Amino acid sequence: MMKTLFLHPPSFDGFDGGAGSRYQAKREIKSFWFPTWLAQPAALVPGSKLIDAPPARVRLDAVTAQARNYELCVMHTSTPSFASDVKVAEALKAANPSLKIGFVGAKVAVQPAESLAQGGAIDFVARNEFDFTIKEIAEGRDWSSVDGISYRNAADVVIHNQDRAILEDMDSLPFVTEVYKRDLRIEDYFIGYLMHPYISLYTGRGCKSHCTFCLWPQTVGGHRYRVRSPGHVAAEIRQSLQMFPQVKEYFFDDDTFTDNLPRAEAIAKELGRMGVTWSCNAKANVPRETLKVLKDNGLRLLLVGYESGNQQILHNIKKGMRIEVARKFTQDCHDLGIKIHGTFILGLPGETKETIEETIKFATEINPHTIQVSLAAPYPGTFLYKQAVENGWLDAQHAELVDESGVQIAPLHYPHLSHTEIFDNVETFYKRFYFRAPKIASIVNEMVRSPQMMKRRLREGVEFFQFLRERHDAA
Repeated sequence: MMKTLFLHPPSFDGFDGGAGSRYQAKREIKSFWFPTWLAQPAALVPGSKLIDAPPARVRLDAVTAQARNYELCVMHTSTPSFASDVKVAEALKAANPSLKIGFVGAKVAVQPAESLAQGGAIDFVARNEFDFTIKEIAEGRDWSSVDGISYRNAADVVIHNQDRAILEDMDSLPFVTEVYKRDLRIEDYFIGYLMHPYISLYTGRGCKSHCTFCLWPQTVGGHRYRVRSPGHVAAEIRQSLQMFPQVKEYFFDDDTFTDNLPRAEAIAKELGRMGVTWSCNAKANVPRETLKVLKDNGLRLLLVGYESGNQQILHNIKKGMRIEVARKFTQDCHDLGIKIHGTFILGLPGETKETIEETIKFATEINPHTIQVSLAAPYPGTFLYKQAVENGWLDAQHAELVDESGVQIAPLHYPHLSHTEIFDNVETFYKRFYFRAPKIASIVNEMVRSPQMMKRRLREGVEFFQFLRERHDAA
């Protein structure tokens, strides 16, 4: 077995490039998801080590010093961070010329040849799901026999091996939380709407929805929801409760945990017996009776992608959601005491000044506990990217999706709506949602009742206004 280092490389300060992040960028409040997609193959490779540099504040010199002790390095990359990640790979090679370096992630899954051409220090890329691909490479197998990789052969010719068969037996994957315990400090991971410290993991992969902008189902996970059994999930949580007694909340980062309602209820009942507080991603169409089962068994919060308050835009992006259904779902959550973190996207196909106003009004009416407003990001490999290129909505200078400091830009523009108009409305959206008397009163009441929440909200406020200043500088 090769001595293997799994690495989320140093990047922009505060940059969350992990696979758990829907958009790789600096966000309005400094946030870090767990590096689950790297931890999974790390759990398959005995003696490996995982370094998640950004949240651990590990600098490049420290990474290169450690790289001298390894034979194989697997780096997670993304479209926004790729150029920076290549520089890290070059530094690792300079420190350890015999080190084999492989890149994984959505970027290289859909652009393997381009990635190898742009990164001379990259020896191979692993496409699609790469857990067992990396395990086989770490075992020292001849690369010609490893499905799912692209690499340069001895003649410097790029070879694309056949695709790896999609993983069906999700219970065959070991627990990622064991790698978290071994290599990470869980207090380094913070998400504004989750209790701290938290832990996130996957109970399944894939999403049956076909949203045109969503990165993971279109590049790595696929559109079929493949799941771990409720017993397997419960066993990992049960073990984690012993390993991490300080954890206040577990988050299931499946694209849509509620895609399989009977299974969601079964897992909830397992968690309820353990007294676990948990949250998950959900589509805004979960029936009230299921919501009640989940709430009665420890559910605290749902992360819900509303995206837009305009029905035609939802049709345009193949969201498969109706506004009136989302309204009822949200009211049901309010009635049952389930908090919602609602996510919205500005700049999707069909966006106008009027639809932006409609979405802001919709958000204030349904009133989720907290919100996140993102800019439409056409990642390579998505249908939105194909649309943007074909229709001239994406300019070459905006293709990296973030500015030089890692702040998300507005990459798309339309004949009737400019980059600047879309970009500026993010700040407008936030201000009109949060700077309302009822919302301010709710936040203040939450802070008064909890000294810990007061400290947290004050910190978030400072970061939020710093984020706005950085956006002004970027504009």
